[in-house]
Amino acid sequence: MDYLKTAVPSNLFTERGSNIVVINPGSANIRIGLAQQDTPFNIPHCISRRTSQLPKRNVQDQMLNSQVTTAQHMERERAYDIMGRVDTYPPQNNMKEPVFTWTDVFEKNVPHSSTTEEDAPKEGETSESPTLKESKIKVDPNSSERKYREYICGEEALRISPTEPYCLRRPIRRGHLNVSQHYPTQQVLEDLHTIWDWILVEKLHIPHRERNMYSAILVIPETFDNREIKEMLSIVLRDLHFGSAVVHQEGLAAVFGNGLSTACIVNMGAQVTSIICVEDGVALPTTQISLRFGGEDISRCLLWTQRHHQTWPPIRTDALSKPVDLLMLNRLKESYCQIKEGEVEAVAMVNSYEDGMPPGSHKTRLTALNVPPMGLFYPTLLVPDVYPPPPRSWFNDYDDMLEDTWHMDFPGGGAYPMWESYPIFQTKPKKEDNIGLAEAITKSILLTGRIDLQRKLFCSMQLIGGAASIYGLIPAVEERVLHAIPSHEAIDTVEVLQSRTNPAFVSWKGGAILGILDISRDAWIHREDWIRNGIHIGSGRKYKDSYYVQAQAMCYLNS
Repeated sequence: MDYLKTAVPSNLFTERGSNIVVINPGSANIRIGLAQQDTPFNIPHCISRRTSQLPKRNVQDQMLNSQVTTAQHMERERAYDIMGRVDTYPPQNNMKEPVFTWTDVFEKNVPHSSTTEEDAPKEGETSESPTLKESKIKVDPNSSERKYREYICGEEALRISPTEPYCLRRPIRRGHLNVSQHYPTQQVLEDLHTIWDWILVEKLHIPHRERNMYSAILVIPETFDNREIKEMLSIVLRDLHFGSAVVHQEGLAAVFGNGLSTACIVNMGAQVTSIICVEDGVALPTTQISLRFGGEDISRCLLWTQRHHQTWPPIRTDALSKPVDLLMLNRLKESYCQIKEGEVEAVAMVNSYEDGMPPGSHKTRLTALNVPPMGLFYPTLLVPDVYPPPPRSWFNDYDDMLEDTWHMDFPGGGAYPMWESYPIFQTKPKKEDNIGLAEAITKSILLTGRIDLQRKLFCSMQLIGGAASIYGLIPAVEERVLHAIPSHEAIDTVEVLQSRTNPAFVSWKGGAILGILDISRDAWIHREDWIRNGIHIGSGRKYKDSYYVQAQAMCYLNS
């Protein structure tokens, strides 16, 4: 394998990583931490704001989620039948799933920044606990000082009772800023700023007055476009007051995170799966493919599968409008779903979260647990929610930071109905394919056009992202990719490389490594320059296209 010869001594992380914050924003979760940390905080990328709007929506964009059409339902049934069913395995022993308790939405009568030793994150903890830490603090319910918190971030935001006056917002959805008629641009950017600022203060303990002494590395998914990246850079430099910042692509960072220089990166996030090939530390833009499904779609398919077999208890579970239900389904998926020949079953505790009621527990026999993750190969099983990207006019900007790689084909050549009031797209949006994972990987690698590189990439596939941890996924990918390669291609070997670290954190770790190694910092943008000029034509720091982004990142290694 092409492992990088450059090893990063641990003392370099200590010396240079103490003032570098690595930010890897995703649709469902944000990975963020100091470069010297072994693992980042992994926090749900959402915020609930207090609202007096009537009728109240639990989720800002819940009206945009479409119901499954009859045609989609029939396609899903056909895909299920194609998979076939064979011998049944005895059920797994039931595991104790956490019961999520409702978030306390009232402000505390204690200093906001105080943390007890018991409440402090344990070593290796990377996410918020599913139980309420704030329940240790007792507040007199009759106190006249009780008032609602104006906003609540992270997992707490997902566990707010639907009866409370809050509306959940996800500023990023399906790999794009969640701009819509229901969620204006300014609100999206304000929410991003608030969430990131809250993490910096509450999790990383970096106060506002010290921010200018820190630098930020933005590890950005390939799905983001020029204006989206520019807006996030403005948040980091102008609003969060970092002294300097740099942008790295997620796929490229993943290669560094696993010590490689050439690989096919398959990034399976919560809502998007992205594939891109990297050769000798340079990402190849023509190989980039986005698939509009991910881990959350597998969780929702788990619910559909149980209802299909009539094994789900008679409770009102709604993953779209009740965030706590999606939280529960995600945990069930992580505990029980696997790819394995035969029919996999388990006995589990399923929890119900009814309005104004304490959580209820139901012992349930879950069946066909290998079906939902197989949706990665049969995407009609998943039926993702229909949610178009922002109108193309939103992205038109003379300050292009990345090359224009948009070329999605819209049905009928027009925009989605919800954008009828907007101007017609001036150019085609970014490539998104409605194909399965194996076909997408094969297509991406074959787009390189060179047999030597193709053979190398088919034996250097990297599965990253939260969904990459599904048991049995690696052999399934190897088998199905091998069968997806056209018979006339002279390739007969495929291999998925084992990740050296948690697949969900590989890109974040790679961003930290890039920041530590980047001694010259030629590609870094300083706060004063950004506020005064931004990135403008003629600037030495202008990101003209994605090749240049990688060239900037690699210049210190190739010199």
